[in-house]
Amino acid sequence: MIIPIVLALLAGRYVSSSEGFKIIQDDAMWIVAQAQQMLTPEFITMVAAVLGSLALVCFAFVMVVNSKYRAMVKGNTVDLDPWVQQPEGPTFGNRAKLVFTHWMSAGSIKARNEAVALGEQPSTFMLGLRVSVKEGEAGSVPHSLTSKAPSGPSPIVVGTIRMGFGHHRIAYSTCSWSLASNKGATYFHDLLGIDSPEAQLIKDMDKWYSKGSRLASEMGGMVEQMWGSLTLSGDANMLRSTYQMGEMVKPLLMGLPRDTPIIATHCLVALCAVACGFTNVINLVIDNYAQWFIVVPGALNLVQGPTNYHNLLKMGVPPKELRLVGAWIPKDLVDNLKPDCTARIERAQKGGKPLRLLLPVGGAGAQRKFVSSLIKALGPRLQKGEVQLFLNAGDHEHMRAAFIEALDAIKHTYAVVDTMEGVNTFCDTLRKGQEPASAVTLFAFKDYFPAVAATDILGRVTDVLACKPSELAFYPVPKLMIRRVGDHEAHSALRASELGDGTLEAREVEDALRYIELFKDIPGSPMLVSMNEMIMQNGKQGIYDGCKRAVEIAQEMAKAK
Repeated sequence: MIIPIVLALLAGRYVSSSEGFKIIQDDAMWIVAQAQQMLTPEFITMVAAVLGSLALVCFAFVMVVNSKYRAMVKGNTVDLDPWVQQPEGPTFGNRAKLVFTHWMSAGSIKARNEAVALGEQPSTFMLGLRVSVKEGEAGSVPHSLTSKAPSGPSPIVVGTIRMGFGHHRIAYSTCSWSLASNKGATYFHDLLGIDSPEAQLIKDMDKWYSKGSRLASEMGGMVEQMWGSLTLSGDANMLRSTYQMGEMVKPLLMGLPRDTPIIATHCLVALCAVACGFTNVINLVIDNYAQWFIVVPGALNLVQGPTNYHNLLKMGVPPKELRLVGAWIPKDLVDNLKPDCTARIERAQKGGKPLRLLLPVGGAGAQRKFVSSLIKALGPRLQKGEVQLFLNAGDHEHMRAAFIEALDAIKHTYAVVDTMEGVNTFCDTLRKGQEPASAVTLFAFKDYFPAVAATDILGRVTDVLACKPSELAFYPVPKLMIRRVGDHEAHSALRASELGDGTLEAREVEDALRYIELFKDIPGSPMLVSMNEMIMQNGKQGIYDGCKRAVEIAQEMAKAK
């Protein structure tokens, strides 16, 4: 900026004078004289010394970065370079980034080569499910997979991490199919649920993700744009960085037999498994946007939609490590898909019934600003009895408070449900043809499982699921896709719209209200009827059978081992 200003001033000086050419000559002579005075042997020596010092610093920096990078990847089980189509490895600049991000994630902590002793305990929420914990935890017994060889059908381990609700939701969906098959034990293996230094590493990493999601959602504008760009940047570097974390947390899986089928609902779990040497690893790809970060070398990567499948093949993922299977949906929703859709259609075509909107929040606790504004905007319809709201705050106290604040602002009463028993009773009441006690029901929990599961159960009795285009974008429930948190989610909303079971993304509250008009105000609700008809059609084609297929593939792997 300074250089153009100086040049403009000089040009003005020369043009404004009648002796412009002489002035230029004088200025040139002055510059030459100054240069002659400066270019003394001493000055040249000083410049050479400075440049030489800078060269030595740069050389030392290059040597340190390369040395650190080689040391970081030296013991890796998997060579990622050929898999990501970069046989020469990352550039120097990318090596420097990887060294820095690994230092930010792990600091000076060294990877351990000693398995965390595992225990297990029965799930208090899913009958028959076994939950992996650290050995010695209250109510646990030694983990059966580490203490003896399994007899009968091979067990399946469903590996996950609580980073938001999505990964756990998909894990519980997978467990529902595995438990129903009665073909061996099912283990819920949450890396964060096993008390250890490795689990703490993951928790520290997740804090940054959750904080970023909330800031992007609350602040919008440039912050949201930056966060959106970050969620689209899952390139080879991101895969390498995540894999290094997988190497760091190997003790959380090392105690299990290496031929045990593992279905991973987070890529870090799958990367950790292949780093440990597991031979039957299934990675459930969570999004609808193709990037290296979401796939895992050495695993069978299962995807939910054809666009993602095609793009991952174009990227170079080996066909033998990729398969299109359908969406990650719990068994109860799939089994009851037809009667639930039929009930919605009948309710819509009768007319005069309030539109039931289920509004859950994500596990990172973002969306507060948008959903609060939407609730306030729905105040007139609530007062007229045109809409019923099922608000799931999960286990987020700040979202519970935000919901209550929004309801107080429109002076509307509400009922509260805070247990799984209450959720089931609420849904049974609605299935019997009765209406809820209040036009607004707030679901808020102390425990984590009900926070996740409530949305799945309530999805069967709601008319419309109003959610951001996360894992819920693939659910067999008519969906109003509200403002995303991360640009990668936009592709999931597009998938729902193309399948006919959801809207395009409503970026603003006004857009969401327009869709609600289409659902509610047109006689016979043709849009809502069409979505339910498309869900039943999609169900016949197996669009929602992803978890079912994942379990079947894992069982086939178990037979072949």
